[in-house]
Amino acid sequence: MPSPRPLRPGRHLPPGATLDAGGVNFSLFARQAAAVELRLYASADSAEPFQVIALDPALNRTFFFWHVYVEGLPAGVAYTWRVAQSAPALASAPELLDPWARAVSDAVWDRKAAEEGRTAGVSLRGIVTARDYDRRGRARPGVRDLADAVIYEVHVGGFTRHPSAGVRNPGTFSALQEKIPYLQELGVTHVELLPVMAFDEQDVPPAVASRGLKNYWGYSTYAFYAPHPRYCVDPAQGPREFQECVKALHEAGIGVLLDVVFNHTAEGGAGGPTIHFKALAGDFFYHRDADGGYRDYTGCGNTVSCNHPLVASFIVNCLEYWAGEMGVDGFRFDLASVFARGQDGQVLADPMLPWNIELSRILVERPLIAEAWDAAGAYHVGAFPGMRWAEWNGRYRDLVRRFVRGDPGLIAEVATRLAGSSDLFADDLRPPTSSVNFVTCHDGFTLADLVAYNGKHNEANGEENRDGSGDNLSWNGGVEGETRDPAVLARRRRQAKNAMAVLMLSQGVPMMLAGDEVLHTQRGNNNAYCQDNELSWHDWQTTDEGRDMFRFVRELIALRKRHPSLRRPRFLTGRPASGRRRPDVVWHGERLGDPRWDDPTARSLAFTIDGADAGEGPLHVVFNMSDATFDAVLPPLAGSVWRRAVDTALPSPAEVTPPDEQEVLTGGAFVVQPRSVVVLEAGPEA
Repeated sequence: MPSPRPLRPGRHLPPGATLDAGGVNFSLFARQAAAVELRLYASADSAEPFQVIALDPALNRTFFFWHVYVEGLPAGVAYTWRVAQSAPALASAPELLDPWARAVSDAVWDRKAAEEGRTAGVSLRGIVTARDYDRRGRARPGVRDLADAVIYEVHVGGFTRHPSAGVRNPGTFSALQEKIPYLQELGVTHVELLPVMAFDEQDVPPAVASRGLKNYWGYSTYAFYAPHPRYCVDPAQGPREFQECVKALHEAGIGVLLDVVFNHTAEGGAGGPTIHFKALAGDFFYHRDADGGYRDYTGCGNTVSCNHPLVASFIVNCLEYWAGEMGVDGFRFDLASVFARGQDGQVLADPMLPWNIELSRILVERPLIAEAWDAAGAYHVGAFPGMRWAEWNGRYRDLVRRFVRGDPGLIAEVATRLAGSSDLFADDLRPPTSSVNFVTCHDGFTLADLVAYNGKHNEANGEENRDGSGDNLSWNGGVEGETRDPAVLARRRRQAKNAMAVLMLSQGVPMMLAGDEVLHTQRGNNNAYCQDNELSWHDWQTTDEGRDMFRFVRELIALRKRHPSLRRPRFLTGRPASGRRRPDVVWHGERLGDPRWDDPTARSLAFTIDGADAGEGPLHVVFNMSDATFDAVLPPLAGSVWRRAVDTALPSPAEVTPPDEQEVLTGGAFVVQPRSVVVLEAGPEA
């Protein structure tokens, strides 16, 4: 057991635990506290503190900060705080986690005990870290601009936890680094990491916990400055391990986006545990009603009052830390419409927080992506506050799912979504990259399940299949779930390729779910938030069908990358660009120039995009989601020929071919098969 260390008054800034050559300065914001003590543990799992320090308000308080300097204290020491309205009350006060802790441990954490008010010996703990890692991030900047992005949404733990992953430390940042060659081969430009800020794995409903399940996705943050301890080989080295992962991704030319959760915390509502903010800033950190209850706009028990000045400052400073010191390139914000709610809960026209994030000098060039809705009806898709925010385009997802499964009469809106959703973004002078397009994400069916199930099958979650969305806009191809019917399986594979082709051929920013490229299935579970097991994990022993799909997606991404006309900085207009004779895009149906906008039975759409202003030839794309075959006339070309790059109706590997293997189409027309996507590239005659 270490011996008690000498003390000095310390300083109030910066908050948290700051190690230097002489010891550690501790500082905590506790607005309503009259008595505060710091508890030091030799290690994260020590049963008792080796030193308990009662702070003197005359020496150790500046404004609302309580602080003390502990001489000779090394890195690796764990610590908690207690605060109360009086010194005698400290004995029964809960042990609190430092909200500014750079590293944390949940080794002794017991959420149920904490909910019952028993935290002694079972609390979450901060860990003193050495901050000799490069505060500016030792890696060169990654791919920050989303203009040419292909985003890969991935769970850090699940990507390498399967026994087939073959990594040294499964489920960690270190293991993710080992899979960088796979990401490079696929061709993605950014990874969007599901929450990596420390989260409470025990935060699940009792029926779920009784099955031994845990919070897997990570949308239950408790430490906003600290990497999740389970993703670290050594949680005390968490900052360094995360930064090394970012560095390795950057060196591979891959940008890093973090999915962050600032709309609620792991403390939950009135019945939830007191971890930190309830005791330290309970009068303003959360939305509260007149009788002191917690307003819940998130479906998670509490809602962060994001537009209180101190809370907004905390969030911005935290983002600046991950960007400026940890090297992160950008952020995706969960349930971001909460950011638009004022302190009374009402939606504001010009909320403080989104603007403060956008105008931060550190964040000003980094992508900001909003999930532009919340669980209480606020919906901002196409209207999120600010100038340069991108948004998850939920309207794109829903429409493409309906179109691909064969719903008729959608052609006009499909064209709008393919062209970048100008109806949502153009009136604010925002570009097509404001739309983050996706067909699947972590929340909902995987791509393989989208074409194999009509309904959700979440029984394994322990909530009697009540959880998860009941409106999946999916089609099982004729049989629900697993089947050996070769015709159904072929139909499903084609449908999966059709959906991925639509995504990669759309203006805007494509985002794909990790595992879709190998047809990963969750067996119909569309809410696998608690499935930290092989149901969710990436299986590296891919099937023949998985390898075929991987090759298809890889070649689609390569096609997108070689055609700047699919990544235009301005919206398509249907008119010739300045100095050009051809329109930038011409829309068609089964016949050239006849898109049948108002036909309630239409299920086919085509377009010819002129690439002259992008320095390339035209591209012709046909989507036939009907059950009928038709002959399509080739658009006229001057001095070039049409070569078939994609035809999802063809057997593998002919369904997608690189330029040097493409077939030249002759005869003035070609056959478009049912439920297929065809892409023609213009090129010189052989």
